[in-house]
Amino acid sequence: MASASKKSKIDKDLIKDLADLLGETGLSEIEIEQSGLRVRVARTLSGQVAVAAPMEAAAAPASAADPAPSPSAPPASGPGLVTSPMVGTAYHSSAPGSPPFVKVGDTVSQGQTLLIVEAMKTMNQIPSPIAGKVVEIYVDNSQPVEFGEPLMRIE
Repeated sequence: MASASKKSKIDKDLIKDLADLLGETGLSEIEIEQSGLRVRVARTLSGQVAVAAPMEAAAAPASAADPAPSPSAPPASGPGLVTSPMVGTAYHSSAPGSPPFVKVGDTVSQGQTLLIVEAMKTMNQIPSPIAGKVVEIYVDNSQPVEFGEPLMRIE
C-alpha cells in the first residue's frame, strides 16, 4: 500500500518537472523512460512555433556600407533572422535523401517549414516568421544547434 502512494507522488513530481521543462525549452512534447516507467507530456501550441529572436514587421533595407555576413559569422540578431528555439540537431529535410525544405534563393511564405530541429527524439518544425527570400543558411544538415543560434536569414 505504501508503494502505491509513493508511486503516485513520484508521478506527479515527474510530470510537473517535465511540463516545466516543456515551457523552458519551447518543446512541444517530451518523453522519458526511467526505472521501467515511461512518461510522455505534450502540449498543443496555438498558432505557430515561436522563434527565439523577435521579428519586426518590415525588414530594414541593408546599406551598401554593411558587408554581407559570411556563413561562418552569422549576425546575432536582426529582421528576418531565424534562430533555433531549442537545443537539438538541425535537419534540412524530413528524411534522409528527401529534398530540403528550402534552399538559398527560395521564396517562402510566413509559417512555411524551413527545417526541423530534433530534440529528445522529437522532430520540431521551424516555421518561417516572415514571407520573403532565403538569403543565407548558417547550419549544415545534421548539425547540432544551440538555443538562440542563427539558422538562416530571410529578406
